[in-house]
This record gives sequence, C-alpha cells and structure tokens, in this order.
Amino acid sequence: MDNLTIKKTFTVTPHDTAENVGSGSLPVLATPIMVAWMENTAMAIAAQSLAPADTTVGISMSVQHIKASAVGETITCTARQTSADGRKLTFEITCTNADGDTVGTATHERFIVTAERFMAKLRK
Repeated sequence: MDNLTIKKTFTVTPHDTAENVGSGSLPVLATPIMVAWMENTAMAIAAQSLAPADTTVGISMSVQHIKASAVGETITCTARQTSADGRKLTFEITCTNADGDTVGTATHERFIVTAERFMAKLRK
C-alpha cells in the first residue's frame, strides 16, 4: 500500500480559526478545521479506487493537534492508507507547516458505502 499516499495543501484563513468556528477564542487554526482537512485528504485516496456508485464515510478519528498555526500559514496534509479490511479503510495522516514542523497527526478510519443505499436509509 506504499503507493496509496496523497498530499493536499491548505492555507489558514480567518474563516478557519478557532475564534470563528467556536472551538476556542484565539485567531489560530481550529482543530475541527484541521480534522476536516485530514478527512478530505484521506477521502481523496479512497476515491481513486472506488466503484462509481460508492463513496466513503468517516467512522473514527484519533487526532493530536500539536502546534498552533496563524492565519496565512500554509499547511500540508499527507495521508497514507495503511490497511484495507473489507470495506473499512485505515489512514495515517500528518499535517505540517511550511517550516516542516508537525502541526497535527491522526489515525482515521473510513467505510466504503453505496451512496444511494446509504442516503435511502436516512429517508426511512
């Protein structure tokens, strides 16, 4: 699974701050935003090998937010798929800043679902 790695780069905006999203009172990268970026990066790996009718949904995330990031900083999330067990996919994700400092790490699990069937369950 070594080839199942992807990097995505994001820039911290005022919209992405803890102060703005309500997860804290400071104008720094909010943990919920970093988590969303991590999920987005892992999702991009999974999407490369899905059947057209399938998608993935996040089912777990163990995250550490290690370093604060100011508005304007560039954050690169690198996700690597570490296992596939039936429909469950596991990823290791690291986010770093432009200086190479680790901003956050996570282990994330996603589950493959058929999109139409998944949404139909919500309408019942």
